[in-house]
Amino acid sequence: MTSPDKIWTAGLIVIGDEILSGRTQDKNIAQIASWLQVQGIRLAEVRVVPDIEARIVAAVNALRAEHDYLFTTGGIGPTHDDITVDAIAAALGVPVVIHPEARALLEGYYATRGGLNEGRLRMARVPEGAELIPNRMSGAPGIRIGNLFVMAGVPHITAGMLDALTGQLEGGAPLLSQTLGCWVAESEVADLLRQTEAAHEACQIGSYPFFREGRVGANFVVRSVSAGDLEACCEALTGALVTQGLTVTPGGI
Repeated sequence: MTSPDKIWTAGLIVIGDEILSGRTQDKNIAQIASWLQVQGIRLAEVRVVPDIEARIVAAVNALRAEHDYLFTTGGIGPTHDDITVDAIAAALGVPVVIHPEARALLEGYYATRGGLNEGRLRMARVPEGAELIPNRMSGAPGIRIGNLFVMAGVPHITAGMLDALTGQLEGGAPLLSQTLGCWVAESEVADLLRQTEAAHEACQIGSYPFFREGRVGANFVVRSVSAGDLEACCEALTGALVTQGLTVTPGGI
């Protein structure tokens, strides 16, 4: 279901001391952002927080008030420091309960893997009133409670959960983009970019400079939810760059 006139936004909270310490490199931000774009939803804000309940609670309450959707990754495993479920329940003011369907899923998954022990049962804990997000990879489901989605920190498991959610969220029109590349210093065309964007209110222009082959260049990414507006803006920008004596490379350099 789409509502093209509304810009739907999402926040993301990446939870885990291992991310902040640098021991683990986060890969979920990019894949969640890309997935959301396809759903017509913009990832508008990301916070990385430690495994401290008060910090998670504060981030959850701040971001869920600002955005249509909130996603979290990390901290829903079987160990004592996996406190995301408790923190989200505290933020929502509800108790933590064992979800019967989650318990049954875990019992089935671990039937030939040593059985369901106390640690593994922790992965069936949810904030009261939550639904499950299927996880075909490891049995332990994600959690959905309203517009809040609690997912694993392991990227390939997160990917499976996103796949299960595809088409389930209300959003606007998907964001379209085109890239134009030039061998030019970004500072030399800053005014041109600003003027072009101002003349095309339905579009946004991002500038991404680089240094390559001993010289400077930049790729300009034009974005819009309207194919017509996007094409018009790209034509105008290309014309303006060519007028300055520059060669434009469609698709970027």
